[in-house]
Amino acid sequence: MADQGLEGSNPVDLVEHPSGIVPTLQNIVSTVNLDCKLDLKAIALQARNAEYNPKRFAAVIMRIREPKTTALIFASGKMVCTGAKSEYFSKMAARKYARIVQKLGFPAKFKDFKIQNIVGSCDVKFPIRLEGLAYSHAAFSSYEPELFPGLIYRMKVPKIVLLIFVSGKIVITGAKMREETYKAFENIYPVLTEFRKIQQ
Repeated sequence: MADQGLEGSNPVDLVEHPSGIVPTLQNIVSTVNLDCKLDLKAIALQARNAEYNPKRFAAVIMRIREPKTTALIFASGKMVCTGAKSEYFSKMAARKYARIVQKLGFPAKFKDFKIQNIVGSCDVKFPIRLEGLAYSHAAFSSYEPELFPGLIYRMKVPKIVLLIFVSGKIVITGAKMREETYKAFENIYPVLTEFRKIQQ
């Protein structure tokens, strides 16, 4: 179980990753329904890893170290868990938060756990001509360097947003399953090599 969701140790499967690059998962956002009404003030007072400032935000913010994550816990019993590096750790963290809430005396359950967003990143290790890419893929791209240094590429299938930087660093967001993250990167990779900047 130790290597659940850790990339980098094994050779890359070139069938699944023809580019030879496997995007690293950076953040998983998941939601779960604890299926009971919660007294946020009571939770914040009893749990030492919790903060609650109702004027600023209508949820308790709770953190655990292992797996290093943050949860937003709402009075409705809905919870959002962010920061995990794999689906497995996201679910493990969400279960830990549910258990903390149970220990504080609430009849919390663990219903409808769902991965909502996966953020991955990688580096193609060569610079990219963003103007050219934006021009030739105008239907999918928005590139306004004065506002944001990256090109925003909205892929239709899979429905994923990629942030592409001149440096060759890529951020891939919007996936519900890691396979979509990988697929989106493999789809964009040939485009990136086409707009590779030649160093003078």
